[in-house]
Amino acid sequence: MGASQKRKKEKQKDFQKPKLKVGKAKAKPDNFTDTSFKSKSIVLNQQSLKLNAPTANAQFTHHLSLLSSKSDAQRRDSIAHLTTSITARPVDSPLPQPVSMILPAVLPLILDANSGVRTQLLKLLRSLPESDVQDHVIQLLPYIRAGMTHLAADIRLSAIEILSWLLHVAGAEVVSSAGGWVKTLNCFLSLLGWHTEASSKWTSISSASASATTKTSTNRSTFGKAGAAGRPQVKVLAVLAEFLQAGFGFQEADSEGDEVAAAGGPFPIVQVQAQMIPRTAAPYLYLNLFGQPRDEEGEMYETREDRYRVFESRFLAAVEKGVEGARQEGGEVGRASAGVRRALAEGRT
Repeated sequence: MGASQKRKKEKQKDFQKPKLKVGKAKAKPDNFTDTSFKSKSIVLNQQSLKLNAPTANAQFTHHLSLLSSKSDAQRRDSIAHLTTSITARPVDSPLPQPVSMILPAVLPLILDANSGVRTQLLKLLRSLPESDVQDHVIQLLPYIRAGMTHLAADIRLSAIEILSWLLHVAGAEVVSSAGGWVKTLNCFLSLLGWHTEASSKWTSISSASASATTKTSTNRSTFGKAGAAGRPQVKVLAVLAEFLQAGFGFQEADSEGDEVAAAGGPFPIVQVQAQMIPRTAAPYLYLNLFGQPRDEEGEMYETREDRYRVFESRFLAAVEKGVEGARQEGGEVGRASAGVRRALAEGRT
């Protein structure tokens, strides 16, 4: 009995209220912590307290990293921020990040399923300096061709719009790059249904029963909603005409080299054009010294004669037949085919 009474008293101590006496301070609890000390600074391990806001370059890099976010709204807003940062910078000031770092992050968005993201992407590409884009055409074209042969109609049209922008910015670089001529033409023929035996592998909608060399436009891929009334096809024909004009157009002569050649130059200089400093970033890229062996599709065709020779042997018959079918269709499609006919006539001259 004595032990049990002792345990009861020990338990009751926790619930007993201490009696306070006048003039005496209240007893401090056992877990009391003294906070009366003063310190000039507090150091926390693995934590930094900054009062300065992140710089514009840091924010630009942060939004570049957000382009791979799973949220459509986040990707769209990040691209909008990047576009604003580029367009709002002072004149003649460098970009927050070089184009060589921006393009690898934004190019996969050409195939993005969200239309708002692709629209903002086109605005971002248009805000980039043209001189910087010309040196990265080889990086852009594979994504554009993948978009042109995509299963989704909206993505195909977005890729066509991006290709139109690229032709205005760097048309000569597009048609003379490795694979930029033959592979892109295959994509156009696949998109319009003007297939040849070589280009039929670029699409999965070709008819298995077709045995002729060229296939009719009945195999043309669809362009989305039925209410479009041929407008997407008009856009594709217009961009095809721009592409052919860039490939068949006469190249601008080097004015500096012409002046030296006209003056005769100091003897014994010959072939003045070959002696001038190259204006491109990779003047010997066409030699393919360190790349994989190329076939006819992946070859570089730097002169209009080479491009027309390949076009005449592989695509001319299919394109002429397709243009004639578009002309007979009439309406906006027939008018758009006139641009392709003019480009073909220019190539023959």
